[in-house]
Amino acid sequence: QKQLVESGGGLVQPGGSMILSCLASGFSLDYYAMAWFRQAPGKEREGVSCINSRAGTHYVDSVKGRFTISRDNAKGTVYLQMNSLKTEDTAVYYCAANVDCAPSPIGWINPDMTWGQGTQVTVSS
Repeated sequence: QKQLVESGGGLVQPGGSMILSCLASGFSLDYYAMAWFRQAPGKEREGVSCINSRAGTHYVDSVKGRFTISRDNAKGTVYLQMNSLKTEDTAVYYCAANVDCAPSPIGWINPDMTWGQGTQVTVSS
């Protein structure tokens, strides 16, 4: 059974940094495109960043230059390094497997994806 578990969320001040991790079990990451999504209170879930099996990446415009997605297939883990955090980055962050990693986040979701349970990131002073 495919499973994703996120970790690393918490409270951080504006301008600070945080790294999220997504540990996969029940399957090998090697051949899957992975992504991070987020959902803020009262808003729809949005794609943040994706990484394909060859480590090619895409980002939503609002995080370009601040967030970096990476993967370590040997460890079965995907990371999201978040720098220069803003209050508007506050959300529950979800990891997802088997996405369609296209330039636009609109095309990332498909019915065969696997989702993690999410981790809360709060950016506040």
